[in-house]
Amino acid sequence: MVLTGAHYIYILFMVAILIIMIMKKDIIVPCALGVFCLGLFYKKSIVGAVGAVFSSFIVSLNELGPIILIIAIMVALSKALEENHSIHYMVKPFSKIIKNSTTAFFVTGIVMLLLSWFFWPSPAVALVGAIFLPVAVNAGLPAIGVAIALNLFGHGIALSTDFIIQGAPSITAGAAGIPVSSVINDGMILYWVMSIVTISVSFYMLRRDIKKGMFKDEISNVKYEEIKEFSTKAKLSTLIVAIGFILDIVCMYKFNLKGGDASALLGGTAVFLLVIIDLLENGRKGFDKVCDHVTDGFMFGMKIFAVIVPIAAFFYMGEVAPLTSVLGDVLPGGSQGLLSDIGLALAQSVPLNKMAVASIETVVGAITGLDGSGFSGMSLAGSLAGVFGSAINCNTGALTALGQIAAIWVGGGCLVPWALVSAAAICGVSPLELAKRNFIPVIVGLVVTTIVAILII
Repeated sequence: MVLTGAHYIYILFMVAILIIMIMKKDIIVPCALGVFCLGLFYKKSIVGAVGAVFSSFIVSLNELGPIILIIAIMVALSKALEENHSIHYMVKPFSKIIKNSTTAFFVTGIVMLLLSWFFWPSPAVALVGAIFLPVAVNAGLPAIGVAIALNLFGHGIALSTDFIIQGAPSITAGAAGIPVSSVINDGMILYWVMSIVTISVSFYMLRRDIKKGMFKDEISNVKYEEIKEFSTKAKLSTLIVAIGFILDIVCMYKFNLKGGDASALLGGTAVFLLVIIDLLENGRKGFDKVCDHVTDGFMFGMKIFAVIVPIAAFFYMGEVAPLTSVLGDVLPGGSQGLLSDIGLALAQSVPLNKMAVASIETVVGAITGLDGSGFSGMSLAGSLAGVFGSAINCNTGALTALGQIAAIWVGGGCLVPWALVSAAAICGVSPLELAKRNFIPVIVGLVVTTIVAILII
């Protein structure tokens, strides 16, 4: 793979952005400059480059739009449920199980994992987060801890394994030319090593900071209000919400809805539930209340995403479709996008042995995941695993699983801030802070998993 000037511009700004993040500075400026320089390279015009920056923001907003909407609508619904204390009535049963920060973390995470296996994390995170956040904070787990649990168990474990829906292993297995069962079975030890190591390191670091009193003020100020008596309207609202979302789950399973389709069903249901609950609680004033709650929801969503849109714009330029929509058909023939091309060039430049191919598979998977989808680079990870497996006669299934794990844990929603924004938003924490919290656990997990892969392939 021959890299062009655009590839080197992209690499330069990726390195600069990483350094600036390590320095704990905001990265909107270098991201915007990166898009400008790409525009200048391709358009050969300052006017075109300046326009490309704004156009990239539009593309980023279009890509993130569905997430913004689902978060806004779920927040609007939660506002309505808070006003008549239905939220408190919903979480009351869980307060008997969740007694401390440890049980709060793992109960939240396991529920998220189970729902995500069946319906993917995107629709599950808003539902699980809204229900578990208040009772978890009351038990001593800070909001960032709830976000970590939702994120690592959902967008990490569930999405990278994908045992039920099998969307991820189908992509990588198809690209590698092997059965899906080979990726799942041969990679099983790698899936669990990554999961156990990452969760353990993350929880240890979180518990350490809780014991240091880092979240003392937050936990003491955001207490779950204990209510002894609930109105009939609150109980009826809870029943209506439960029926609505249970029917959603049944429909998702029966009609095989996942990803965007499942999120759309969940969001549409939330809109109708919001209207019903506000009218039930406020009568004729309910029309005004619906407007107020929707406004609150969208203000919350835009506040969270305001920083994310310009940052994501640069990394979306690493994919074929966003880049061409902003700058035109500028990629050379055979290009799979700037990120994938960079990963492929790296793979072609290193001598092959078990240590090298496992390391390359992890690095390439992680690089292609930087666009924030996790899925865009899995075809490359799978095809590389097929080539490497034949070249050195190693376990292709396990190697494919390793690339899948790296792509998902980095880009599927655990390290890239704009990919994990749904979990951050529902918990009211900064996506950048959540990404920083996940960085060391995920990197440690990838290193250990890669070492294990070297031993078993």
